[in-house]
Amino acid sequence: MQLKKPTQFCRATGHPSRAPRPPCWRHIGQCGLEELWIIPSILGSSNLYFLSDDSWETISASIYGLGLCALFVVSTIFHTVSWKKSHLRMVEHCLHMIDRMVIYFFIAASYAPWLNLRELGPWASHMRWLVWIMASVGTIYVFFFHDCNHHEQFVVYLFLLALCMLGKCFTLMTGGVFYCLGMVFFKSDGRIPFAHAIWHLFVAFGAGTHYYAIWRYLYLPSTLQTKVSK
Repeated sequence: MQLKKPTQFCRATGHPSRAPRPPCWRHIGQCGLEELWIIPSILGSSNLYFLSDDSWETISASIYGLGLCALFVVSTIFHTVSWKKSHLRMVEHCLHMIDRMVIYFFIAASYAPWLNLRELGPWASHMRWLVWIMASVGTIYVFFFHDCNHHEQFVVYLFLLALCMLGKCFTLMTGGVFYCLGMVFFKSDGRIPFAHAIWHLFVAFGAGTHYYAIWRYLYLPSTLQTKVSK
């Protein structure tokens, strides 16, 4: 039996204007990893919504839930089309852009519960708008420079790491560590076997850890929180 070389487990590199084409088994793995988290993200988002006691909690839960669900749903759709409908180049290209744009929306949505429901000082009111402005800038960048080197991904994860500092709790910091470790594998795709799949796992672990922090410290009925004066 001929053993596979390590490079066979890596994403092929090519011209930046063309999305790399992993083998069939890699598509199955990527779709499975993303699809696995869709139902938990929907159930978790619904849980936050029904735990909401006022309009600000409801709005924050809705924004965060949409971002969380979109992160996994859009990624699953993109990888499925890339696998099963690879001949639809334009559709695949558009979904690839949307997949990257959703990351910015997810980051801004992840800020919403902490900035809306916790007393973080006078700067918080400005941050509520700043994160969405920066997410919009990132989205525009992806639209116009999608085929360029994706160094903006570093900025994305720096924002996620900054999110960990907002709550100043161990759970948030742990989620930030997952995101940062995942970034290492994302940038090592093509050099480390299964790097892209490992990156997806770290993103899922980071999102799950941050969801637990939001539920535990902002929405759990037994937890008393200091609300921002609206």
